Amino acid sequence: MGSSVRGSMDVDLEGIIQCIKQGNENGVQTQLQEFNKEFAQCFFFDAEERDRRKQRKLEEFKKNKVRNQTISDSDSDEYDQEDRNLIVRQNLAVVLLRFIRTEVKSHLLRVSLRTLRILSRDKKILGPFITDSALLTVAKLAGLTTCDASDEANDPDTDFYDNIIASLTEAKVLQCQTDEDEANMEVGDQNEEGCTFDEDAKSDISNANSGDLDSLSWLGSHRTSINEMHRGSIHQRVLERGRRDRRESKMEGEEEELDAGEEAQRKEAMKVLCNVVYNSVWAQERFSALRLMSGLVERVSSSISCSPPSSVQFYELRLMFLITALRPELRTQLQQGGGVSILNAALESCLEVQWKDQYECVLSPEVPPISLEASQRIIEILKILFNITCSTHRQEPGENDAALYRHLVALLRLCLMRKCVLPDDTDELQGHTVNLLSALPLQCLDVLLMVPLETDSQQCHGVNMDCVHTLMLFMERRLESGDKIKEKLTPILNLLTESCRAHRETRRYIRKYVLPPLRDVSHRPEEGSTLKSRLIRLMTHLDTEVKHCAADLIFVLCKENVSRFVKYTGYGNAAGLLATRGLLGGQGSGTSSSDGQYSSDSDSDTEEYRQVKDRINPVTGRVETEQPDPMEGMTEEEKEEEAKRLITLFNKLARDHFIHAVGIDSDGKMVPMSGLKEDFVTEERESGSENDRDTEEGEKN
Repeated sequence: MGSSVRGSMDVDLEGIIQCIKQGNENGVQTQLQEFNKEFAQCFFFDAEERDRRKQRKLEEFKKNKVRNQTISDSDSDEYDQEDRNLIVRQNLAVVLLRFIRTEVKSHLLRVSLRTLRILSRDKKILGPFITDSALLTVAKLAGLTTCDASDEANDPDTDFYDNIIASLTEAKVLQCQTDEDEANMEVGDQNEEGCTFDEDAKSDISNANSGDLDSLSWLGSHRTSINEMHRGSIHQRVLERGRRDRRESKMEGEEEELDAGEEAQRKEAMKVLCNVVYNSVWAQERFSALRLMSGLVERVSSSISCSPPSSVQFYELRLMFLITALRPELRTQLQQGGGVSILNAALESCLEVQWKDQYECVLSPEVPPISLEASQRIIEILKILFNITCSTHRQEPGENDAALYRHLVALLRLCLMRKCVLPDDTDELQGHTVNLLSALPLQCLDVLLMVPLETDSQQCHGVNMDCVHTLMLFMERRLESGDKIKEKLTPILNLLTESCRAHRETRRYIRKYVLPPLRDVSHRPEEGSTLKSRLIRLMTHLDTEVKHCAADLIFVLCKENVSRFVKYTGYGNAAGLLATRGLLGGQGSGTSSSDGQYSSDSDSDTEEYRQVKDRINPVTGRVETEQPDPMEGMTEEEKEEEAKRLITLFNKLARDHFIHAVGIDSDGKMVPMSGLKEDFVTEERESGSENDRDTEEGEKN
């Protein structure tokens, strides 16, 4: 998937141009099909690998300081070939973007769009793709707009294609001249220039002040030098690359046979837009300025009622996810334009929902697993919904919004409880469901608990806990995997923490599994493979967010009671959260205690715990083996000398600023001892002044 193109670009661009000029559609189609077949699985081409090799060579030179070493002929030849390939790819994109504006037959149009899709993966050549005319052309073919791109296609074709051929010829001549110059250039000279190795990578079309990239005219004068071609590396925003879309289980050829007509054309055009928007910040900005979002919303809305669903729908949703993730104003626009309602309907269609009550869907064990195609569409919908609702978590929704979110939560309950064809898809679907649940207003999540009890339901005090149980199992799987802990674990920890704080039955049910009554206290709380042990280990994790999330969950399960929290985790593990919340003094119950739905029940100890309670070390949280007294056998004078020596050592560490003496202030937070002394003196003065005033008033009376 991530292979690089190392050989020559096997495409006869001049031959393609001649076929277009002569109207030889079969010749164009044959050559493009060969290109598509060879590079169908190539994503990143050679340019990035070339830059990495150049950088490694520069670092090696700096390390060895070999001033007389020159770049080998083989390396130069390889770089030259890569530059020529870059020019060929960019000119091929220019030609095809021009070609698809003409009256092209549908089968040839699909092949051309597929070639453009492959080319759009290469960030180095995106220049021709991000002009307004190119974006509008592809958007029109994708069904997002009916606007005509421009009148460029009506210009005389002879000059256009002759200029392309001339630019290729000039590039070859310039490359030959570059070869002669570089043959006499030492690596030391390149090192002095500094930016020679990465200037191409830094070339960015964003340096232009013009708001219209068409003014830079990729389609005007095509006599473009190699360095100007490199400026096509344009804006780039790097997102994490996921795995290849598994819904496309068919080969490209088989897929082309199954898709026909306008639907296949729209799908290929949509893929091109996804690649361009993904790789170019400028394309994202122009997507917003050209108001293509409204057309995309219309496409998604109209595809909901299609049965069976259109194969283009997935890519419409993927494009909507990308653009809402990258453009905040479009995120707001979609939310204010009824995006939640539209996506609710799309989600409902994918899940084939049957309603049992206002906020309850029919969940039958006989329902078949969610198909591969449906699960991928559902995941895209959940990602979009997260983008447009992530700011609503702490807001108080109005009556209409609350009803809309509760409707969504009822659908999310299905996403949690239903299985997919593949276990990995089930886990991924549940992960995105958890992310979205954590973004919705907390008071709307009570829908998860409002389902009537069934014979095999998990329950706590008459409340259905099936969803909570599923979330618990999901958290346990994420803990066991240990992969990308921050990204994958913090959402479920936060969701369970907020749910426990808001719903008493949820807290009691989860506590039964996470913090069962203490019996064996011969081991540290963090030792072992239990759910409690794994969570307590996270309380000392290097990542601050991870350790705070894990500690918050256990603290809430302890009803935010400090002594109970220390009892289950040990003071050493609990100190981080207590210090953050100002609870080191042991008083109070945290900053969020007023929001918690906590009962007044006591934490009853087991008989085993009561027998060893007095011998438990509060710092480690376990019964320690008795250690011999280190002072045994020492005289009083020796003990005094040892104490003085320790004081001297502590003073030295304090003078060298290795340690600082701290204490706990009235708010329960750690502060330097000097600060405590000043506060104490101030309080003494204030109290003394008040006493003096009281005395004077008493004497007057």
